[in-house]
Amino acid sequence: MTGKKLTCLDCGQTNRVPEDRLNAGPKCGTCGTALMPGKAIEVDWTTLQKAARTDDVPLIVDFWAPWCGPCRMMGPEFSKAADTLKSRARLVKLNTQDFPQSGQTYGIRGIPTMIRFEQGREDARQSGAMRAEQIVNWVG
Repeated sequence: MTGKKLTCLDCGQTNRVPEDRLNAGPKCGTCGTALMPGKAIEVDWTTLQKAARTDDVPLIVDFWAPWCGPCRMMGPEFSKAADTLKSRARLVKLNTQDFPQSGQTYGIRGIPTMIRFEQGREDARQSGAMRAEQIVNWVG
């Protein structure tokens, strides 16, 4: 079966979805969770690592922390952007306070920082809070 590989952000299972079905609400074959949810999903370190390596759809990661004022300001904007981009990209959030290894692994010097992963590698990076429209334009 051909199609786009997507890691379930809930159970971590890899799924294949035909490209023409990405905007039809595909669900994980194992747990039934939406694969293209249209909202920003909080992920853990293991899920992020697998999705960043595996996914064929752009994965946009917001590295943030609860104590960060600009991060809290950008949170709702990131969620709005996720809704706009729901059939083109998946937007996830990783709490750098809970997963401090993310800073060293990805060379994050300030938050919020967004990294776009595509085809198993970092494709683009943006630091600083942005509005939803700016995020959508940045993702492309």
